[in-house]
Amino acid sequence: MTKLMKIVSLTTLTLLISGCSYKNVNSTKPKIDETLEVVDSASIRSISDINAIAFEWRKVDDPRVTGYHFYRANLQKDGSKLKLIDTIENRYTTHYLDEDLEPNTKYIYKISSATASEVESKTTNNYTTSTLPVMEGVSFIQAISNLPRQIKIIWRPHSNQRIESYEIQRKTPTTSEWEEIETVDGRLQAEYIDMDLEDNVVYHYRVIAKTFDDIETMPSALVKAQTKPLPDGIISLRASNDLPRKIALNWQASKSSDVIKYNIYRSTNAENSFSLLKTVGAKTLTYEDFINEDGKVYFYKVSSIDNDGLESNLNVNAVMGITLGKLKKPIMTLAQIQGEKAILNWLAGDNRAASYTVYKTIKEGLFKSKTIKFQGIKALRFEDKDIVRGVEYNYAIQAVDRNGIVSEVTNKTELVLPKLVEMN
Repeated sequence: MTKLMKIVSLTTLTLLISGCSYKNVNSTKPKIDETLEVVDSASIRSISDINAIAFEWRKVDDPRVTGYHFYRANLQKDGSKLKLIDTIENRYTTHYLDEDLEPNTKYIYKISSATASEVESKTTNNYTTSTLPVMEGVSFIQAISNLPRQIKIIWRPHSNQRIESYEIQRKTPTTSEWEEIETVDGRLQAEYIDMDLEDNVVYHYRVIAKTFDDIETMPSALVKAQTKPLPDGIISLRASNDLPRKIALNWQASKSSDVIKYNIYRSTNAENSFSLLKTVGAKTLTYEDFINEDGKVYFYKVSSIDNDGLESNLNVNAVMGITLGKLKKPIMTLAQIQGEKAILNWLAGDNRAASYTVYKTIKEGLFKSKTIKFQGIKALRFEDKDIVRGVEYNYAIQAVDRNGIVSEVTNKTELVLPKLVEMN
């Protein structure tokens, strides 16, 4: 209660003193008139703050006096060597506030009566007083780790009711300087969340409370916390290379317990340009990418996503998958007319071939033709008895595997059954 009364008194003194006028300090050696009335040393009273001291005294009645000179010495730095710091120009003024002082420091003061000339009275006796020490910081502070790209700092509100705000400061183990990152207004505020941080990095924090007149307390204790690491990636991603018109992916689950889903990325390039293909649940460890193209190459990456939305590092090697390619085309070994039929023989060309399709093109005119397909041929031989003399036929062969994937068609072979020559 006594301390609060002092604070109120000091505030009152400050308001009173703000109406006083001062003139520039004269640094010349003072001229002493011993007949001038001296300020009563016993009447001097003071109230100290952390960086200021307020004074009051009994005024002098000598009509020659127009004001007062104030002298000061920092006992730790200046010893007893006093300097004139200010002049009050009204002898009816009996209050003075000395500001911008060092905390927890002892000062010596003297006051003299001043005249309109350079003459002054003898000074008072030494008046020794001290500024208050810097206030203790907040008594409790905690930093909370394992949050996604953020750290939460909480503290106990400062007990001093002059506190108006808190300055939050941060540094990392790799930096030596504290950085002011935010000011939180309100004495009863007790929380700050530092956002947009790096993953899995340790940060150091402290809090400095500030009064309404911008006086800082001692820094709080240093606390540190670490942002949440990215989830572990998946293990052993594999992609198929022998499936018809699809690529099958499978992988082992991430070791992170809070993974809730996986992102599947695909690209035609192993190094970049990956785009999100599909998101699947954490219990799904396979995916089939259906592709309407034979022998198509894609590259894949799979990432883990945790329940805070953090994604595992995508800077990993991509896995290549390939749809089953086209068959090699058959190799024609024989194409000729034998008797009244066309005979075709060929070699498989690819051990995947399960059947063959023969394409028969019939030329019906100069610019007209039609093609007939013979499918499901299992042998390596084809006989066509449905031919007419003098008509041009073209034959080509295509292999088909058990998945319906086809090879390219062989080059066409032209066969013609000659017309019979009439005898006259």
